[in-house]
Amino acid sequence: MADTNTKPARRGGTAGSRASGDALMVMSVEKAFRVLEAFGGQRQTMSLSQVAAATQMDVSAAQRFTHTLTRLGYLRKDPETKRFELTPKSLDLGYHFLRGNRLIERAMPYLMHLSKETEETVNLTVLDDTHIIFVARFMSRHMLNTDVIIGTRMPAYCTAPGIAMLSRLPEEEALDIIDRSELKAYTAHTTCRREDLAAKLRLSAERGFATAFSEVYNGDASIAAAILDEHGRPEGAVNIAVSYARYTEEEAVGRFSPLVVAAARAISRN
Repeated sequence: MADTNTKPARRGGTAGSRASGDALMVMSVEKAFRVLEAFGGQRQTMSLSQVAAATQMDVSAAQRFTHTLTRLGYLRKDPETKRFELTPKSLDLGYHFLRGNRLIERAMPYLMHLSKETEETVNLTVLDDTHIIFVARFMSRHMLNTDVIIGTRMPAYCTAPGIAMLSRLPEEEALDIIDRSELKAYTAHTTCRREDLAAKLRLSAERGFATAFSEVYNGDASIAAAILDEHGRPEGAVNIAVSYARYTEEEAVGRFSPLVVAAARAISRN
């Protein structure tokens, strides 16, 4: 996926839907994470009442959770404005994931090689329900937009890595993910009709790689291939992102599809 202004998305579902019928669910833990997940995008800082509204809690409950998270060091409360914001400590969980993830460790030499060989933006992404998450990224010197960073989430249905991974799932499972996605046209070129996405999945499975051209923002060109685990299921995807200012669609596919396919196969465990 090429660089865009897309911000990290919020996870779908309410607390009730996630906890329904789960006797082992610790609701206080769920609520604490709901508070942390409420920050981001347009909500970099929030007042107590805004936290309560964003998390669907009453003010008293929001006060207890923000106080606890502040004492633990995950939130900071401005003494003058009384507004809350995340602290650097909130990066700890992500750091431990990145340092301990075997896929990232296994993929890193191949990503570095692709970056040096192509001098283009190279990404490693994983599938998280209806979204992809960027977990490793090598920027190109040709790219000026740096809004996409490690941890950014994007819809799977309109990104090359997302389609590449979905195409390696059983079609029924892939279509279920698409049916649960918020399908919308980001540009005039976004594929967002179910029947068109099904056809795109079949084509990508046949070719062994997926493409996305101006699907989220005009001028983006992306080619991706899925990384498979020992069971043949998608474990992640590697993609190269370029700009139309430097390549046509045909040139991008011709030059980069063999490279991403080869890299994905080398990283795969099947």
